[in-house]
Amino acid sequence: MTTFAELTTIGVGGNIDHFMEPTTRASIIEEIEHADAHGIPVCVIGGGSNLLAADGDFHGIVVRDARRLITVPDEADPVEDGDNTVHVTAEAGCNWDDLVAFCVERGLEGIEGLSGIPGNVGASVVQNIGAYGQEVATSVESVEVWDREDRRTKTLSNVEMQFGYRSSLLKTSMYKAPGVPNEEYYPSPRYIVLSVTFALTHTKTGTVNYPQLAAALHANLRDRIPIGRLRDAVLDVRASKAMLEDATRYRLPVMADEKRPEQVERAIRAQQRFVTHHDAPADVVNEHMEATVGENEDYDRHSCGSFFMNPIVSEQIANTLPDDSPKYPATLPDGSTGVKLSAAWLIDHAGFHKGYRVREDAPAALSSRHTLALTNRGGATCADILELASAIRDGVRRQFNVTLVPEPVIINAQLS
Repeated sequence: MTTFAELTTIGVGGNIDHFMEPTTRASIIEEIEHADAHGIPVCVIGGGSNLLAADGDFHGIVVRDARRLITVPDEADPVEDGDNTVHVTAEAGCNWDDLVAFCVERGLEGIEGLSGIPGNVGASVVQNIGAYGQEVATSVESVEVWDREDRRTKTLSNVEMQFGYRSSLLKTSMYKAPGVPNEEYYPSPRYIVLSVTFALTHTKTGTVNYPQLAAALHANLRDRIPIGRLRDAVLDVRASKAMLEDATRYRLPVMADEKRPEQVERAIRAQQRFVTHHDAPADVVNEHMEATVGENEDYDRHSCGSFFMNPIVSEQIANTLPDDSPKYPATLPDGSTGVKLSAAWLIDHAGFHKGYRVREDAPAALSSRHTLALTNRGGATCADILELASAIRDGVRRQFNVTLVPEPVIINAQLS
């Protein structure tokens, strides 16, 4: 029997009653329609990077799209009027970083800053993933979905997707309020992604949009450099903070073929540089390369990525925080002016430092490299992760009167 622990980057979660991997568009729709018609819970999963499942059994179906085709419909068309826009369409089951590598290799700018983010293409638009000065929303032209309420396919434009900070029309259909599930559809949206079409720019260079990236490249903000170098720098920065998935998970039978083999081996080789010393003997490096899952791993990578979203608060609340706390202009859900705070700063300054555990022997801990990642140090349960998350949320609220909202989809469990 397949478990959520096998399917997720944090390695937590119980047995799944029915796990299915449809290979056609029609079969995906059929599986979801059948479940909805019979009141069976549905969880559509991608790379399992933004999901925390309960330790008990999941009495429903888990659907993982096995379609991974990437097409470039513009390839046969000549450039007109100096327009270098190139459209790329990817099926929802395509591994996200495989798509980024595909585009960078072809000199297509627009998503290179999102290199290394775990998951698949379908999940990328639900969450509106973002990093290092880019968001997926800026490159999406349209999203083909199955509407579970109207029971038909639709093509949603960028505007219709209602993208916001780590949000979209799809994600909001899952919640009544921030962090409060809408039982009608949760843990999957009303709209199930079938494919995404991106509008990218054909060019040899990309823009350095983030200070940390500029420092890593010894460049200035707004400099234009080869997009291949930008991708490499993003991967290096993410690796230094352990904000990449554990690539050895693709050696699990249930994860085979979820990522292109050449990209898996490249990721594992990059990973070993941060697990072993750069001058480690060849036998030590080879031991890591040959390791099965559970051996010689970097446990800082066993997480859901950023567990809490950066909160957007009113100016009045922001003004109560210390002057040195990071604050950025933002828009509140009601359209009024707000301020985006740094969840990582709030966590650290509330006394929860890198490596924090609720108890010395607790199997869940903050990453030793990043305060936004809650990690499974080996054998952690969902209850262990939630105990840590609740302690951090409550501590930040006591210290700063700001309530952090979890970013992952939490299945059959909740923060206490």
